[in-house]
Amino acid sequence: MKDIAQRAGVSESAVSFALNDRPGVSEVTRARVRRVAEQLGWRPSTAARALSGEGAATVGLVLARPAATLGVDSFFLQLISGIQEILSDRGLGLLFQVVEDVTAECAVYRRWWAEHRVDGVLVVDPRTDDPRPALLDELGLPAVVIGALTDEGGRTGAGPSQVRADDAGGMAVIVDRLYALGHRRIAHVAGLPSLAHTERRIRSLRVEAGRRGLADVHSFTTDYSDTEGAAVTRRLLDRGAPPTALIYDNDVMAAAGAAVAAGLGRAVPGDVSVVSWEDSALCRLVRPWLTALSRDTIAFGRLAAGELAALLDGGPARTVQVPLPRLIERESTARARPVHQESPADDG
Repeated sequence: MKDIAQRAGVSESAVSFALNDRPGVSEVTRARVRRVAEQLGWRPSTAARALSGEGAATVGLVLARPAATLGVDSFFLQLISGIQEILSDRGLGLLFQVVEDVTAECAVYRRWWAEHRVDGVLVVDPRTDDPRPALLDELGLPAVVIGALTDEGGRTGAGPSQVRADDAGGMAVIVDRLYALGHRRIAHVAGLPSLAHTERRIRSLRVEAGRRGLADVHSFTTDYSDTEGAAVTRRLLDRGAPPTALIYDNDVMAAAGAAVAAGLGRAVPGDVSVVSWEDSALCRLVRPWLTALSRDTIAFGRLAAGELAALLDGGPARTVQVPLPRLIERESTARARPVHQESPADDG
């Protein structure tokens, strides 16, 4: 600030007023100070802003996921792209950290709060028994949950803002189409069992199967990796009566599952149809192209970041529902082959 004051020919207090949008200097002086600051490459100190009560100009995002599964997960890459678009427009930074579990995530929130590192947080992967909303409320950290928390029973207080995805509706869309194609044996290769959206998808599959009288419909949880997706697929297809349709909770597992089927001599979709919950370029790089649920994940990220920005501006917490994803049918799904039964022997 001393360098800026000398270059602009004003006092240091005038520099402070100009750079912090405070009254006390003319607009001409303010413009000159900012021009000099830009020439010198000056940026506000986050620590100084926090100490003066102006905020850190930063929001936080913590992922409690196996690190090995994140590098190939297109959902998070697109989500963060959308988040960054809004944060950049607002001049906000993103502090990102990967941890082992929710306990470690809660510890990060406590540390960030104590150090005034962030003004608010974006929370992903809601859990079935989630301690984070209560902790963030206790700390007074503005928060937006990306995805839906479990049903409201048992939760107290206003809670954080939520940007909710309709997981039950998405599963209903998939099952409805597979049923129309004649599939009666359906397997769901799901993600992490502790996640609220995994629970909702599994529950919705049961409901949709029960509604149609389907008995051979099951879910199997994994860590979202191609390795576990492939292993579960191999076990399912080695059964005496294997499923005729497989639903995968992400594109990576769907691609791995299709490869396993081909390796076992099972045609996709002739012997088994494959559906990915997440659409991505990967779904169009494998053969056959994968049928997938499509949603605008970048817009999802924009919406979540926008809701957090509104909270930071003093707005109320609220819940926003994103549009139901649509099913894009490609080459990996087809009508199920009819079950041929042997005719009784002719007694002649």
